Amino acid sequence: MQKTFYKKELLIKAPQQRNGAANNKKDIEKIQSWLNLFAMQNPSSGTATGIDGDFGPATEKAVLNFQKFNNLPQTGSIDQTQFDMLSLPLKKAFEDPITGNNLRELVLNVAKNHLKNRPFELVMYKQNNMGPWVRSYLDGNEGEKWYWCMGFAQTVLDQAASIQGKNFKTLMPLTYSCDTVGTTGLQKKLLTRYQEARTNPALIKPGDLFLIQKTPNDWHHTGIVTAVHGDVIETIEGNTNADGSSNGNAVMNRIRNFKQVKIDFFSIEPLV
Repeated sequence: MQKTFYKKELLIKAPQQRNGAANNKKDIEKIQSWLNLFAMQNPSSGTATGIDGDFGPATEKAVLNFQKFNNLPQTGSIDQTQFDMLSLPLKKAFEDPITGNNLRELVLNVAKNHLKNRPFELVMYKQNNMGPWVRSYLDGNEGEKWYWCMGFAQTVLDQAASIQGKNFKTLMPLTYSCDTVGTTGLQKKLLTRYQEARTNPALIKPGDLFLIQKTPNDWHHTGIVTAVHGDVIETIEGNTNADGSSNGNAVMNRIRNFKQVKIDFFSIEPLV
């Protein structure tokens, strides 16, 4: 795999606790982040707390609540073993075994596995596009300007291609930019324009990337096509929300009408 930054997100340097001699701001931020992500999936757990890199009384209480919720000894300290429990969704998204009869099936199954583990961005220091999922998709980058839809799509393509011993960068450069991939598609004649796709939907295939146009040479959102039904495509896409935003906060399974929106399609066929 080309995109392996996620492995750093699975580790803390030492046990973290209130007034701990080995406390580390970045590790405390990781713990606080995962306590919040855990709370999203377990609203009654009482683990949501601020993310500021300070292991104060609020973080200690959130840790105690996490330990109580999971029937663990209530020490108020998080070591690597308990951090493994907190960050397990990320590990499963990147490392669960995936099968498929061909690259297109692998792409879909990898995307579904990420979706199942509920990637979600966080707000930290008053900035969106933050947290362990965003950094994993963007190779350590995060922050207000770091839209992560292409990072997610390329992560899926990278994982799927790597299972077959292929390098997705033979198809497109590693990038976080929809414009770069769209331009590459035009240069390599792999981009089906929306006008042609509307006329001949058979050109759209599961596993391809969709690119939403702003102008003919400017695209602002992407994701994985999972199915085509009449006038609509099903997708799995990152950095979106229920409204289909290109700067949302989650990975979602969405339905988009490609007859009403200018959507181009990048074919992964040369890699298949």
